Amino acid sequence: MLTIIVAIARNMAIGKDNQLLWRLSADLKRFKQITTGHSIIMGSATYRSLPNGALPNRRNIVLSKSMNQADFKGIKIATSIEMALEMVKNEKEVFIIGGGKVYNEMLPLADKLIITRIDSDFEADTFFPDIDMDTWKLVNCENVANDIQSDFPYSFETYVRK
Repeated sequence: MLTIIVAIARNMAIGKDNQLLWRLSADLKRFKQITTGHSIIMGSATYRSLPNGALPNRRNIVLSKSMNQADFKGIKIATSIEMALEMVKNEKEVFIIGGGKVYNEMLPLADKLIITRIDSDFEADTFFPDIDMDTWKLVNCENVANDIQSDFPYSFETYVRK
């Protein structure tokens, strides 16, 4: 199963200057809990944005045509989406964690979407692609309106392809 996991603002914003637009402790903990023990696939810019390099307790696969495997610890490099998918073909669930270009290419292939939906607009330079909601079924939604660590309400949503 190919699962996209992402936090999206109301205006579909996901990042600016290769950084997250918000820090939601509950979202980060949820991301870690969901992806730990699985392979994660990301673009090279997303990898470079990680403060401590490869995410622990996950198989980190980075899509890049220019990175040299010898220069990086804890990751595997795939030079194409096809190569990345071949690397994970026998796994039960694999997570796509960004960035914008990777989401755009992987959305048509995804079986599930795990979205943290932020109920606010943000200035951004990276956006999640439009989601054709006719092809997805909402199977779980948890509204978080009173998180004292957040200046805005958000929800955790899970969709499966119809």
